[in-house]
Amino acid sequence: QVELVESGGGLVQAGGSLRLSCAASGRTFSSYAMGWFRQAPGKEREFVAAISWSGSITYYADSVKGRFTISRDNAKNTMYLQMNSLKHDDTAVYYCAAAYGIARLRSEYRYWGQGTQVTVSS
Repeated sequence: QVELVESGGGLVQAGGSLRLSCAASGRTFSSYAMGWFRQAPGKEREFVAAISWSGSITYYADSVKGRFTISRDNAKNTMYLQMNSLKHDDTAVYYCAAAYGIARLRSEYRYWGQGTQVTVSS
C-alpha cells in the first residue's frame, strides 16, 4: 500500500509556471508507475501524464504535451509535474495516483492522493 500527498498548487497568471509534487509513503514507491490526473468543475477527471517505475517511459495528454514535464525521484519517494506556459483551461484539481503499470486509464490506478488546486487566471 502507498499513501500519496500532493502539494505545490496555487494561483498563477496565464503563461506562468508551477511545479506540483506528490510525496509517497512506504518503501515500495519505486515499484509503482505513477500518474497525474486533473478534474475541472463539472468535468470528468482526465489523464494528464504518467511515468514508469524507472522514469524511462512517460506519457502525456495531447493538451499538455510540450508544456508539462513529469518526473520522479525514487530516492525521495516523490513525483513531480512541472507545468509551464499555463493556460486558463489548465485550472483544475490535480491528483497523483499509483498503478502497477504505466497507463492512461483512471481504472488502472489503485491509489490516489487528495488533490491540489491549480488556478490559472486569464
